[in-house]
Amino acid sequence: MSERTLTKGDPRGVFYDLFEEEEAAELVMRAQIVNALQAWLAESRENQMVLSKRLGVDKSRVSEVKHGKVEKFSLDNLVRLAQRAGLKPKLRIGV
Repeated sequence: MSERTLTKGDPRGVFYDLFEEEEAAELVMRAQIVNALQAWLAESRENQMVLSKRLGVDKSRVSEVKHGKVEKFSLDNLVRLAQRAGLKPKLRIGV
């Protein structure tokens, strides 16, 4: 992280205050997918064991998503989990 003088937060979010542009962009995407997966988990009536089988991961990984452990997942892994959950992740590029 480079030294910066922080006078007002970046309107894009805290990740842009704390990290370089490239890393912040990835962290934002990862956090968005984790948030969507958390909502999906909260709406589900199934237990974590059933959900872990549906997602093709260990129960501990479901718990990590539930508790927002963004740092535990790569972007590509989160995209796969979201797809398996039926969330239909999409990427939109802005200029």
